[in-house]
Amino acid sequence: MPGPTIPGAMNFRDVGGLAAGSGRTRSGVLFRSGNLARLDDDGRAALAGLGLRRIIDLRDDDEVRTAPSLTEHLPAETLRVPLFLGSVASFFEEDVSLDELYRRILDDSAAAVAEAVRGIVTDQPVLVHCTVGKDRTGVTVALTLAAAGVDEDAVIADYARTETMLPARRNREIVAWLRSRHPESRHAEDLATRSPAPVMRAALARLAADFGSPADYLRAHGITDAEIVELRRILVASD
Repeated sequence: MPGPTIPGAMNFRDVGGLAAGSGRTRSGVLFRSGNLARLDDDGRAALAGLGLRRIIDLRDDDEVRTAPSLTEHLPAETLRVPLFLGSVASFFEEDVSLDELYRRILDDSAAAVAEAVRGIVTDQPVLVHCTVGKDRTGVTVALTLAAAGVDEDAVIADYARTETMLPARRNREIVAWLRSRHPESRHAEDLATRSPAPVMRAALARLAADFGSPADYLRAHGITDAEIVELRRILVASD
């Protein structure tokens, strides 16, 4: 869907306009992206124009040190919620699949996922980002949207859209580098460049099987009924 363009911010988008029963998600409330370390002057100005009140950064300490966000000009509060137990590099070294990666995020980092969702509920407009905006951001935003009552197909389509938004040159370069470092890896290309719809559909199905629903998963990890109601209020506009 059309939305703001932020020069220097990869995989940036507004999640407004997604089907949610008889309604749609509101525009200008929840944004998602990759890192904010390459913003140019136009990008910084465009980001400032969104009126962000909160930025939720899901990266680990090493990622933040290597690529610090260029957001010091913004009045927005930055909430750091590292979402991996361990480094990003470890997942390539272990050659985990996307399915396994998402299982680990949802199982091993459940308290952090809930903290990120609470951060969305607390203040808006809000931007959620990691390094690429694909996996940690993808899981967090998908869970948030699903818990707010967005149609599952729309949640999955928003997740899968990332694959169309990663620059081809970037993909070629990162895949070549990963193959040189991990020549036996079966999953490196998926981890670096892909967001297949069946992977997110399986992750949501597992939450439904284990907890009842994405909202029930959040409740099991400390999100209150009142916060779920507020999440739906802020994200979804009824027709």
